[in-house]
Amino acid sequence: MSVTKSFTFDSAHRLDDYIGKCANLHGHTYKLEVTIKGRTDHRGIVVDFGDIKGIVNEQIIAKYDHRFLNDLMPFNTTAENMVFHFFEIIDTYLKQLIDNTPCRLMKVRLWETPTAYAELTREDYDAAE
Repeated sequence: MSVTKSFTFDSAHRLDDYIGKCANLHGHTYKLEVTIKGRTDHRGIVVDFGDIKGIVNEQIIAKYDHRFLNDLMPFNTTAENMVFHFFEIIDTYLKQLIDNTPCRLMKVRLWETPTAYAELTREDYDAAE
C-alpha cells in the first residue's frame, strides 16, 4: 500500500553554469509529492498523514519557502539536485519518526512548473549509494 502527500512552496533561484533564461533570477511555485509504502497497522494506516506533514513542514517548507535557494543550498539548484536533497531529508526524519514501523519512503517528486518535474524513487536512490 502506498500513500502520497502533496505540498507547495514558493522560492526563487537561478541556475549556475547554464545558458538560457533560467540563469537569471526567477521563481517557482514548487509542488512536492512524498510517497510512502508499507503495510497498514491495526488501524488501517500506513503512516499518519500528519506525521508526513510535520516532517516536510519543519524540515523543508519552513527552511525554503519564500527564500532564495542559492543562498541555502550548497549545490546548483536544479530540480534534480533538489529532489535528491529532499529525499535524503525526508528519509532521515521518517526513519527517526517511525522506528521499527514497516513503512519506507518510496518516491519524492518535485514539480518545478505545472508541466515539469524531477522524481527520485527508492530504487534509484539505493542504486546511487
